[in-house]
Amino acid sequence: MKNFNIIIAGVGGQGLITLVKIITEAAFIEGCDVKSSELHGLSQRGGSVIVHIRFGKKIYSPLVKTGGADLIIGLEELEGLRAHVFAGPQTKFLVNKYFSPFIGTLPEEKIMENLNKIAKNNLYLVEASKICKEKLQNEVVSSLYLLGFCVNEKLIPLSGGSIFEAIKKTMPEKFVDLNIKAFELSKNI
Repeated sequence: MKNFNIIIAGVGGQGLITLVKIITEAAFIEGCDVKSSELHGLSQRGGSVIVHIRFGKKIYSPLVKTGGADLIIGLEELEGLRAHVFAGPQTKFLVNKYFSPFIGTLPEEKIMENLNKIAKNNLYLVEASKICKEKLQNEVVSSLYLLGFCVNEKLIPLSGGSIFEAIKKTMPEKFVDLNIKAFELSKNI
């Protein structure tokens, strides 16, 4: 297996750390060497967070080099754009169509214009937050919806079975069913 490099960008409270745990566990289940880097401090304060995940035959560093991402998952539009420094010509962008405005941010139209320029034909824009809020009454699990989209569209070289097993291993029992529902929901829409 070729080494695979993922950047996940979002803000604290969007399920970044949960998503990292599930992806790394699934890669480990599939026999990969896995390294990741996560920033707990900023994530707990609602700040901007970028997480690196690398897996493959042998991984020496947890950090994705500039231009070296195979996949960028943006849990919010602006955060997806901010991660563009890790994008190369082969990078696929999966971005949650969710915009969280704050003072000094670019207008949403400008963010999308820039994302389209950078990602070219490799941009997948998905209304994960809206869908999860409507169908599951819980927006936080949109990160699992996006992971399901990655598996369904073959944006990530991990199987659905490994993801299911990883959800069961890493999530508290009371949240397993909801997260599996969010993961599976992406198949139906």
